[in-house]
Amino acid sequence: MKHLLALQMISRSFSTTVRNQLKNKVPENQKIFQADNGLPVHLKGGTVDAVFYRITMAITIGGTFFSLYNLFLAALPRSKK
Repeated sequence: MKHLLALQMISRSFSTTVRNQLKNKVPENQKIFQADNGLPVHLKGGTVDAVFYRITMAITIGGTFFSLYNLFLAALPRSKK
């Protein structure tokens, strides 16, 4: 039981220390995402969002072509050897 109490005290002091060091970034992010700059919401995060968007689109288009290719192969009759 003493171990649990000691662990609770350590975790409580650690959580308050971390909590005091963190800064609330919500108001800053709200200003960024609510700004009327003509960008869609999924690209307002900056360069990282644009890179992730392009990677996602590349994977989606590649997967679509791969699916269509396999559908085409499945539709062809097999040659008898």
